[in-house]
Amino acid sequence: MAAFEGLSGRKLRKAKFKVKLEKYIEQYPAILICGIDHVGSNQMQKVRISIRGRANILCGKNTMIRRVMTDLVEANKVPQLDSLLQSDLIKYNVALIFTGVDDLADIRKIVESNQVPAAAKTGVLAPVDVTLPAGPTGLDPGQTAFFQAANIATKITKGSIELINPVTLIRKNERVPATAVALLTKMGIRPFHFGIHVSSVYENGFIYKAAVLDFTKIDLLRKFINGCSYIACLSLGARYPTLASVCHSIARGYQKLAAIGLETNYTFDEIKEVKALVSDPEALKKAQAEAAAKAAAAAAPAGGAAAVAAVVAKPVPEPEEEVDEAPAMDLFGGGDY
Repeated sequence: MAAFEGLSGRKLRKAKFKVKLEKYIEQYPAILICGIDHVGSNQMQKVRISIRGRANILCGKNTMIRRVMTDLVEANKVPQLDSLLQSDLIKYNVALIFTGVDDLADIRKIVESNQVPAAAKTGVLAPVDVTLPAGPTGLDPGQTAFFQAANIATKITKGSIELINPVTLIRKNERVPATAVALLTKMGIRPFHFGIHVSSVYENGFIYKAAVLDFTKIDLLRKFINGCSYIACLSLGARYPTLASVCHSIARGYQKLAAIGLETNYTFDEIKEVKALVSDPEALKKAQAEAAAKAAAAAAPAGGAAAVAAVVAKPVPEPEEEVDEAPAMDLFGGGDY
């Protein structure tokens, strides 16, 4: 390690940290940005062991991390890191977990599953609501003063203090009061669970919320289909054809031609099956039942039974007469003034 010769103490630690951070940035394309408030060293060690071989977790001073990343961007070694520097995510108590793109969801699940119970501390922001259920508390009548200080209604039953109604002692995102801490300590309740929380993900220059990792392929496909539906509706409403709307335009055109053919007894190859089904009521009912069972096929009919169901169940409305809403003008240019 010739690079570390002549260094000792603080400078040596900084140099080793820089080398390790640069190595991880070059090795892994994705980074999980995590909050580590109230996470102890023993818990961090358990997380390191659980992801060993698949990811590496790194903690250090935020100024050091930003300095190393800035040097890599300025040297044009990893220019996409500039998006992470500009995001202002590296602040407060954070840890960086370096991993591959395919392991992001699994690593996040493993990391966040490591939770440890913790007692309430005065002045700490509560991560969840803390509610005491109605019923016995297990405390003797001599402890009634704690409940009175918190304005909690109680009664004495069989030599034990009992809560009359459920009480929300602490609310989420509010400071924990001293009275609540004293009462929970007396009752032996550790209401909170702390662990590493993954807030954001950096992936090849792009940054997004960690909640995106919860999406499955089915969720993404559903969102894509919904987007195509919105585009098709907008295109049809604006009378501007697009790839998303052309199939609906063809289907609507076929429905109109089929309706005209049925009314005028005009026949062409594409509606011969339609006319055959219309002339046979039993076959028509069967076709309508099949079309109802296959909603996806009935949405954009191209012919056959699905087309019959669309044409018969939803006849083409009569076109409305156009009304000229412009003000009436006489022959000589007069009008309403």
